[in-house]
Amino acid sequence: MPINRRPVAAKRVHPLVAIVGRPNVGKSTLFNRLTGSRRSIVGDEPGITRDRIYSQFDWAGRSFRVVDTGGIVSGDPELIPAEIFRQARVALGEADALILVVDARTELARPDYDLARLLQRSAKPIFLAVNKVEGPAMAAAAENFRRLGFQHVFPISSEHGQGIGDLLDAISEAIPAQPPAETAEERESAQEAEISRNRPPASHSDLEDEGKLRTHGEFEPRETSIAIIGRPNVGKSTLLNALTGSARAIVSPIPGTTRDAVDEVVDFQGAQLRFVDTAGIRRKGKTRLLAEKLSVVMARRHLEAADVALLVLDATEGVSASDATIGGYAHESGRSVIIVVNKWDAVTTARTDGKPPADRALFERQLRSALKYLSYAPVLFLSAIQASGPHHKDMIRLLRQVQSVARERRKRISTGQMNRFLERIDFQRAPVPMARRVRIFYMTQAAVAPPTFVLFTDRPVKLHFAFERFLENQIRQAFGFQGAPIWFKVKPRNAPRSA
Repeated sequence: MPINRRPVAAKRVHPLVAIVGRPNVGKSTLFNRLTGSRRSIVGDEPGITRDRIYSQFDWAGRSFRVVDTGGIVSGDPELIPAEIFRQARVALGEADALILVVDARTELARPDYDLARLLQRSAKPIFLAVNKVEGPAMAAAAENFRRLGFQHVFPISSEHGQGIGDLLDAISEAIPAQPPAETAEERESAQEAEISRNRPPASHSDLEDEGKLRTHGEFEPRETSIAIIGRPNVGKSTLLNALTGSARAIVSPIPGTTRDAVDEVVDFQGAQLRFVDTAGIRRKGKTRLLAEKLSVVMARRHLEAADVALLVLDATEGVSASDATIGGYAHESGRSVIIVVNKWDAVTTARTDGKPPADRALFERQLRSALKYLSYAPVLFLSAIQASGPHHKDMIRLLRQVQSVARERRKRISTGQMNRFLERIDFQRAPVPMARRVRIFYMTQAAVAPPTFVLFTDRPVKLHFAFERFLENQIRQAFGFQGAPIWFKVKPRNAPRSA
């Protein structure tokens, strides 16, 4: 009897190290140094990091998780600093050890002592990293910071990597290594592997029955990455919080609150979906601060690394030219797209301007007209602020749509199926000038994610846009591919083979 194997869902837990400190002391530079990445945005402007940013690093044969926090200014009445402080306190509660970063080039001030007292209440191992120490004179000045009352003081230079090894050695020694407990899933997986080794080789038909023979090349990745994109202040962070059922990202009415990309994994129906909340994308002329410019660049990079893009629109503002531009980024990069019309309650059930509720069908027609190139993208109407968590009906609907679009993105059609499909198409109906028509001998799907088809034709010409659109519509009608852009490549039948 076939064994239904299931993947090991539980992860081994690594110690978490939190990097904390006042604004502009070099926390993000240290985070990037430890993780070997440019995950956190670094600049001279204070307060660039706002949300909690997680990653992983290895040291002395062990793995650790690390979280970068925003600059802590306790007692500040402003909304953004207060939210940064709240996010940092969450990281403090989660962490097994704390790295307090201070700037060796500045004098000790009252906020440093206040922060030191706050951390000392945690009863967790605390390591004072005196950053920006370059040269013997600065190393001597770093000793002044012992007045904060910490035993472990390490002069470091995050930018040049000096002193980092001594700091990590001390952290490794303070957090004892514990053998990870075997989970039930791991035990089951090991037992099944043992049974599998003792089984006789399976026949071709057995594999086909089990669904293990992927003759069409479809695959199931361990994790699907979903980038939440859109203009500033359309509700991207609110949507991430609704999907995760937490206050994972800072939410405020101030446009541009999110700068670093914030990611969180949601387990849904046996699949891991990693949602990445990106900074609001705006025109270059609208970004003045360096942090804003870098956040837009990072948002584009996270989009291009994703499988699926959630293009979030504001129902109260309709579809703008900026929405069309951002949607174009996703389309051109080959990401699958789901259009999410957020704040739908503000123009329907919770409308306060005295106007009649918005008509969903009319809104979608206007949306489709403005975003013609995203005709393949499904549209969902919801209110993220009203969703109580991932079990809310709107969030379940969105998660199911993400899974469906991800599957369609990875679908492969066999060459035999494509050629039988090709025989049924009446190309005389294609609205293409006779001079631009081509004869297709056969076609095959060359790649997935996004679906890419190679057309073997009678001559080397670029497909007319009307012919390409006609063929795409026929493929979608026959095979689906909802949410995924379809790419075509033309190859003349008698083209010389490349060496």
